[in-house]
Amino acid sequence: MEQIYIVMLVVLGILAIIDLVVGVSNDAVNFLNSAIGSKAVSFRTIMIVASLGILVGALFSSGMMEIARSGIFVPAMFSFNDVMIIFLAVMISDIILLDVFNSIGLPTSTTVSIIFELLGAALCLAVYKIYVLDDSFDTLSDYINTEKASQIVFSILLSVILSFTLGSFVQYVSRLIFTFQYEKRVKYIGAVFGGLAITAITFFILIKGLKGVSFIDQATHVWIKSNQLLIIGVNFVFFTLLSQVLMTFFKINILRVIIIVGTFALALAFAGNDLVNFIGVPIAAYNSYEIFNGSGISGDQFMMGALANDNIVAPFYFLVFAGVVMVITLWTSKKAKTVIETGLNLSRQGDGVERFSPNMLSRYIVRFGVYIGLGINYFLPKSIQIKIDKQFEKPEVKGKKRKDEPAFDMVRAAVNLMVASILISIGTSLKLPLSTTYVTFMVAMGTSFADRAWDRESAVYRIAGVFNVIGGWFVTAIVAFVSAFIFAYFLKVGQVYAFIGLLVGLGILLYRSSRKHTKTIKAQQELLLLKREDIVTINEVIRECTIQISRVISGSNTIYREVIENLSLQDLGKLKENKKDIKKLEKEVDELKSNVYYFIKNLDETSAEGSMFYVMILGYLQDMIQSLGFISQNSYAHINNNHKQLKFNQIRDLKSLDNKLEKLFEDIIVIFQEGSFDKIDVLLETKMEIYDQVSKLIKKQIERIRTVETSPKNSKLYFALLLETNDLIKATMHLLELFKEFNSHANSKGTNL
Repeated sequence: MEQIYIVMLVVLGILAIIDLVVGVSNDAVNFLNSAIGSKAVSFRTIMIVASLGILVGALFSSGMMEIARSGIFVPAMFSFNDVMIIFLAVMISDIILLDVFNSIGLPTSTTVSIIFELLGAALCLAVYKIYVLDDSFDTLSDYINTEKASQIVFSILLSVILSFTLGSFVQYVSRLIFTFQYEKRVKYIGAVFGGLAITAITFFILIKGLKGVSFIDQATHVWIKSNQLLIIGVNFVFFTLLSQVLMTFFKINILRVIIIVGTFALALAFAGNDLVNFIGVPIAAYNSYEIFNGSGISGDQFMMGALANDNIVAPFYFLVFAGVVMVITLWTSKKAKTVIETGLNLSRQGDGVERFSPNMLSRYIVRFGVYIGLGINYFLPKSIQIKIDKQFEKPEVKGKKRKDEPAFDMVRAAVNLMVASILISIGTSLKLPLSTTYVTFMVAMGTSFADRAWDRESAVYRIAGVFNVIGGWFVTAIVAFVSAFIFAYFLKVGQVYAFIGLLVGLGILLYRSSRKHTKTIKAQQELLLLKREDIVTINEVIRECTIQISRVISGSNTIYREVIENLSLQDLGKLKENKKDIKKLEKEVDELKSNVYYFIKNLDETSAEGSMFYVMILGYLQDMIQSLGFISQNSYAHINNNHKQLKFNQIRDLKSLDNKLEKLFEDIIVIFQEGSFDKIDVLLETKMEIYDQVSKLIKKQIERIRTVETSPKNSKLYFALLLETNDLIKATMHLLELFKEFNSHANSKGTNL
């Protein structure tokens, strides 16, 4: 039987590596967002600083994994076999949960996930043992440490509210002091700000980052806790003087220093303390096996009371290995970048394409905020309003592409790191298990709110996004608890068979998730190619439109052909896929329309006439997609409602029309790909031929209705298909005519391609 436990340990080790990968992908947002968003230093420098922080935090972590070993459940009440089942259920649940959140790009708390997974798995086995032993459920509290779970729930609510409020307040005051033209004022008050910020971050490292590290003895820890005010005072004076020296003699921007130090501090704390969330459970399993091994008692009978011993520490080489894995993941994980993009998207200073859709709650909050603002303005003297507004005036950035602009400036990045450090330090000193994810995310949201990044144009989307993320945190707790509970039950009842089955299932899920995420990233990269904002000349306008027209025409050609084919075969599943393809095409054009403002703004004066051309081109592309959408939706609804199949003659006529349309679309694609725009005239000459064919088919159907047609639903669908096809052809021809006219005009001005 001991062999199966060794296999379990090996599997837990592998799962620990996987969990480190998905965990770092999720938590990288905590310590990278401020530095990446502000572009204070190069991305490479940020990654090097964060990597050093992770390595230091991992190498000098004490390995005190008491939460995984005994923080949630009481080891003395469980056998060795029970705790191994608990640990396996927790790791499988954690990997699945974090991978799902990473794939959709939402940050979540690894602390909450591991706590509630431990709670769910332990509760499952506790209930099972009580039921088997025919014991009273009043004894459940003997198995579970309910106080710890209650503390975590309380700290979640506290951290969300406190982080947002304090972040908003500090940022508002900082912005009033520095304004957006902070370069001038930082010369005079930057040293004090630097001293305050670096003191807060250093205190954070001492209290949170180096909590329980092996190279600081207990007496030193006691001294640090007893002399916190003295440490803060001395550090403030020292770092204020140091900041002034760096600014005066070395001409170093102190805000950059704050951001670098803050990034290092959060990365160090992440690795030093949050490491328990990823390898705490496998290490607890290893410690359990060391206690059990050689006991001579079966795993079902050997009770694990010794696991609660505070002197148990993680082997140093485990921590070294974990640090290396985290650093490698940080540099290579694509999902980490997806999660980071979510945080930056919600906190960016400028506008852009919003990721989240507004909901009723976000609309009401924005409306309420507008009324509050109007009320304050009513009582606040106009002179003060003007003075405050002046402090928030944003400088106009010239000569930079929008994609190269920072999401926010260095003042906000410094405040993000400083406030997050202070809050986590206070929480740790008060023994409140604050989550770094909750604190860093909500501070970033608070500072963006105070910085007026949530204006009337974007507030409803940003607030909806925040609620989505916060809702995801609570979903994390529920799903973590339920999934671990279920997996623990399967492992307890199914033993080896359940163990193998769950591992196979986990492998399949991770493989599918990886493939799906790769496809999503590829689609996003393709979409980015269509969202150029640096177009300034007519030449570039024409070239850009040819790319977009080719793409939409190609997609329309494929979708139209497939809809007619799937309608004839009554293939409901494929018709549903066609609807999804149209949605994707519609989203691409919608993204382009969202970008029109920046497109028009960037055109030079001599090319401003290209704006009307570009807007109208997008309008015709949208008309084409709308016609396709109606065709697809009507076809799907007809089959889904189990109406009669179209007649053979109707299908034949539609396919003959499809052949003409396919030939037209293919010729258009060739013309735009090759740039042979002189051939557009030839295509325009065929338009009456296609219009006539549609008209003939409509007349034929009218004749059928008067003679042999007996299905009103068939007639409705058939007419809808023909009329929308006619609209599709009209939009296509109008697009060609517009392009021909504009290209001729550009050629006459000597800007031909």
